[in-house]
Amino acid sequence: MSAKTKKNKKDLKPTDFLAMERTRLANERTFLAYFRTFIVFLSSGFAILKLSLLQEIVTVGYFLTVLAPIVLGIGIGRFIYVRTQLRRYFDD
Repeated sequence: MSAKTKKNKKDLKPTDFLAMERTRLANERTFLAYFRTFIVFLSSGFAILKLSLLQEIVTVGYFLTVLAPIVLGIGIGRFIYVRTQLRRYFDD
């Protein structure tokens, strides 16, 4: 990408700057939603594995415990991708 297509924040119109800030904040909210899902899956999985009343669904507990880090990895990857795309087009 050439230096001419990269813009400084000082060169942006107010509406463009605000749109970029909204995108950055939406990216953070999305990551927090992935993180919240990770916490719920992990805690639910551990609860199912520890409670003797739920022994008939122990496979669900293992599934949730394995799925939780995958969800977190997807969330981190998506967060970094969007942040990189923002930085590619706009200087900090």
